[in-house]
Amino acid sequence: MASRGPRMSAEERRESVVRAAYTEFARTGYHGTSTEAIARRVGVSQPYLFRLFPGKQALFRAAAERCFDVTLATFEKATEGLSGHDAKEAMAEGYAKLILDRDVLLMQMQLYVAAASAENPELSEFIRRRWTGLWDFVRGRTGSTDEELTHFFGTGMLINVLVSLGIPPGDRCWNALGDDCKIAARELLALTD
Repeated sequence: MASRGPRMSAEERRESVVRAAYTEFARTGYHGTSTEAIARRVGVSQPYLFRLFPGKQALFRAAAERCFDVTLATFEKATEGLSGHDAKEAMAEGYAKLILDRDVLLMQMQLYVAAASAENPELSEFIRRRWTGLWDFVRGRTGSTDEELTHFFGTGMLINVLVSLGIPPGDRCWNALGDDCKIAARELLALTD
């Protein structure tokens, strides 16, 4: 009989479930993802999965929490010792690298779908609260005005959409975004080929 290696602790198993849920939800959305697929990805039974998380919504919320935490950590790390315009530029650069991970990009898009569906007001409110927390962090770190924040987040969302749609960097839709964005787009789109 082959050795399975050391057993995972409950916390390690929980972490592996969150990672699997993140990937599954990113790729197939809330409604398209079954708890069976998440359990299969982790290598556990559904009953065990439900001992760790009470249901699909709790799994989605944990994956959403992870997505926001990763984005915030990226912004925090990128802006260490910086403020103002320099901090905003560093966040934009950090974010472009972050979404090189296709699951991060897709999970963010799935969060917007889940919040917009309004099927679960508590989940929608949680997503809105975490998103506005990012807005507040950027304002605090950069001192940006509402107009500047709108431009910053609007540009980020446009990049998300263009990359998600596979619009090539040479397309007219990228023209106003500058060379930095086009270079990041080439890298992002190369990962999807």
